[in-house]
Amino acid sequence: MILNTLLALVFAYLLGALPAAAWIARSRGIDIRTVGSGNAGATNVQRTLGWGPGLAVALFDVFKGAAAVWLARWLGLLPEWAAMCGALSILGHNYSPFLGFRGGKGVATSFGTIVAIDPLVGLCVVILGVFTVAITRYVSAGSMIGGAVAVTTAFALGRPWWEVILLLLLCVLAIWQHRENIKRLQAGTERHIGKKGGAAS
Repeated sequence: MILNTLLALVFAYLLGALPAAAWIARSRGIDIRTVGSGNAGATNVQRTLGWGPGLAVALFDVFKGAAAVWLARWLGLLPEWAAMCGALSILGHNYSPFLGFRGGKGVATSFGTIVAIDPLVGLCVVILGVFTVAITRYVSAGSMIGGAVAVTTAFALGRPWWEVILLLLLCVLAIWQHRENIKRLQAGTERHIGKKGGAAS
């Protein structure tokens, strides 16, 4: 069981590190790290290459987080270890060894992880996150609100302590990854969803 746990944790990190954004952009002759925000994530791809490639990257990134949790469960790991595998896939996405330990901001991969860990919490996250984006037109705002919703919903539903703590850590990570976006929001220079060029969310 210890060997299975270690293998699952390593695999989850490497799975999360697969840089779909960089690969798709490279197929178009673009280094995603040199355009827009420089983030290897779906939002930057969408703003650089359009909605089709952006959605493809988003779906793949969601799958990475969910698959890490599902695989751990298939190997018979305890729920908290399966959740940790999801968290490692997010770290792999954010700090990919295939991109010099750079990456995206982990929003889509976090969503896949949360849905796989707790579908009801994931549903609340997507509803309120999408609502925030629709109202504000800021992907960054929806991402950070989604993280906060995950924590508060899990706590309100009386979920296990490890789940609440894990979601709290993911929320803190999301805020840290969006620290430049927070500055732009405060300055009124953050770009709206779908707007091309400049620093992407």
